[in-house]
Amino acid sequence: MDPVRNPYAPGAGQRPPELAGRDRQLDAFDVVLERISRSRPERSVVLTGLRGVGKTVLLNQLRSAAVSRGWGTGKIEARPDQSLRRPLSSALHMAVRAIATAHRNPEQVDDFLGILKAFALRATADKGMRERWQPGIDVPAITGRADSGDIEIDLVELLLEAAQLARDIGVGIAIFIDEMQDIGADDISAICGACHELSQDAAPLIVVGAGLPHLPAVLSASKSYSERLFSYHRIDRLDRDAADLALIVPAEREDVKFTDEALDALYAAADGYPYFVQAYGKATWDLAADSPITAEDVLLAAPTAEEELAVGFFGSRYERATPAEREYMRAMADLSGDDGPVATAKIAAELGRKPASLSPARDGLIKKGLIYSAERGTIGFTVPHFGRYLRAQTE
Repeated sequence: MDPVRNPYAPGAGQRPPELAGRDRQLDAFDVVLERISRSRPERSVVLTGLRGVGKTVLLNQLRSAAVSRGWGTGKIEARPDQSLRRPLSSALHMAVRAIATAHRNPEQVDDFLGILKAFALRATADKGMRERWQPGIDVPAITGRADSGDIEIDLVELLLEAAQLARDIGVGIAIFIDEMQDIGADDISAICGACHELSQDAAPLIVVGAGLPHLPAVLSASKSYSERLFSYHRIDRLDRDAADLALIVPAEREDVKFTDEALDALYAAADGYPYFVQAYGKATWDLAADSPITAEDVLLAAPTAEEELAVGFFGSRYERATPAEREYMRAMADLSGDDGPVATAKIAAELGRKPASLSPARDGLIKKGLIYSAERGTIGFTVPHFGRYLRAQTE
């Protein structure tokens, strides 16, 4: 069939043509936005799940929902070993600029921007560097608020000031943070503390984060009360109906249909993971001669989809690992059956090593986002079917 008309989109963070199976999270977020618009207290939101389940796509959709209500929004992608000040300053600057024109008092807006600039300039302790780097805010910095150098104090003060600005206008502000598990310990503690203050004040400002399955544990390790600060949503694979919908609806727009057997084969291949649904759908479309798409088309296209996943989705991650880390992951794959968590003690036994000697490899893989601590004493792959991929590499 015509590849130009192919509707499927297997891309990192790329919105699929049909966002299926996420109505519950979208509806819950609409309730959050509506409650805040009525000055009712609400918790910030956290999305968790493996890679490839569509967390970034959903995060972007939630942001669109906030924008549609006139909210100011900004988004950042956290990175390991990166301070929160600069990216958060840019995101908050973007959010405030979106709502500033509706404020009746431009001087109050400028005052906030001055506070934001002072907060941003604390991103480095070196005075000379501060003088050379500017955050792109065209007002003088205002000292004495959100610039103490203690991120926990400064972030509370800054976000409360931003919330007051939004309250004066009658809208809200939402800061979206992707890869939230990569935020440093001091900064994650500051976010939790700020969200605590914001919720107590019923402030019209929320944080919406997305991260790997161990993100709740990261938050809990920072603040014991974090489980009450956020509304947690686990994003998982699609059920059969939703996976079928993700394939059928875009195809029908192009007057193309699937046989029931083709949908059976596609679900078996993709296992309900949204990224895989798009990858197998795209490969099958390109190979199929005409409509309806059949199970035979799926069977013939599967090697193409698997090859693309092996290079782009699995292989690119595997290549980042050191030889010791690859050995650790191969042992995980042999023990996990497919992708399920496996006890670290079993990995050590499999490799004939003491658990302590494997800590550098394990910690390196966690920092690279390839594995996560599922629960105490166990570890799991962050990428679905990664164990299957590794076992295939050694066969």
